[in-house]
Amino acid sequence: MNNEKVEEFMGRVVADMAATDAAGSVVIGQRLGLYRALAQGPATPEQFAERTGCHPRYLTEWLRGQAAGGYVGYEPETGRFSLSEEQAFCLADPNGPNVPAAFLLALGTLRAEPRITEAFRTGAGLAWHEQHEDVIVGCDAFYRPGYVAALVSSWIPALDGVDEKLTAGGRVADVGCGLGSSSMLLAEAYPRATIVGSDYHDESIARARDRAAEAGVTDRVRFEVATARTFTGTDFDLVTMFDCLHDMGDPLSAARRVREALAPDGTWLLVEPNASDKVEENFNPVGRLYYSASTFLCVPNALSQEGGYALGAQAGESAIREVTTDAGFTRFRRAAETPFNVVYEIRP
Repeated sequence: MNNEKVEEFMGRVVADMAATDAAGSVVIGQRLGLYRALAQGPATPEQFAERTGCHPRYLTEWLRGQAAGGYVGYEPETGRFSLSEEQAFCLADPNGPNVPAAFLLALGTLRAEPRITEAFRTGAGLAWHEQHEDVIVGCDAFYRPGYVAALVSSWIPALDGVDEKLTAGGRVADVGCGLGSSSMLLAEAYPRATIVGSDYHDESIARARDRAAEAGVTDRVRFEVATARTFTGTDFDLVTMFDCLHDMGDPLSAARRVREALAPDGTWLLVEPNASDKVEENFNPVGRLYYSASTFLCVPNALSQEGGYALGAQAGESAIREVTTDAGFTRFRRAAETPFNVVYEIRP
């Protein structure tokens, strides 16, 4: 046994343990508004306590831990902690990368560990609606900034003729819409278009309706409780699915329903995790993140449904292409991508 390799491996373990334990502190920072408060300017723990109304002893430990992880800055001469412009953008701006939302999603996911452990033995599934509320809220908050940054400015323009159709007043079905962020972004960007968001989770749809009312877009976006196989409507110019096809127990039936629902010249915008068909090429930080999430969320949800599929978050392009081809689509191309996602343009 090589002791240097043991030490190297243990160094990785310590880093992982530190990051895992720090997740709780990040979520505390989000829930209490600590990042937003620190973005107002540097402060000692005592000054920060006055600013936030929180206990100084807890804040001292929290600030030191954040500084140890590189999430906040520290001035030894003054004892003050601070956020740089870049840290504030990532941690305190809801329209930035919204890093705390990712940790909220992660902690919510881990709450299901006992049930997932048992599922390893039985093969049982765990449906999306059975997950902790933090999973639902955290997922929406984590993915929304990416949609804000790219959906209207990059992804839609990358599709052949779709931007023009929606500008003129096209019809959109946003399938698996969750809390409706993607639906409302489309409604705000294309005021002449009509959008129907659908999700099987009735509580998510109730929240989506409330948010649409608050945003003042109910004249052009509505929501329905429906699965990807039962959403209503036909002759859509665009059907969208954001990071959800791989969660479904029967993605083939969902793809066939999309084929039926599209207009003859319609487009299916499918966003899926960015993964290689070669398993070993996914052995990187992003792949590790997605495989972990898939173990706790995606595969259990698929196994909770009929259909016999469990694609998982790292299914890869070939598996996705095969589903669409089997459903009767004849055109499939990679229209855009980010380090996290691939945008597919799929047409009849």
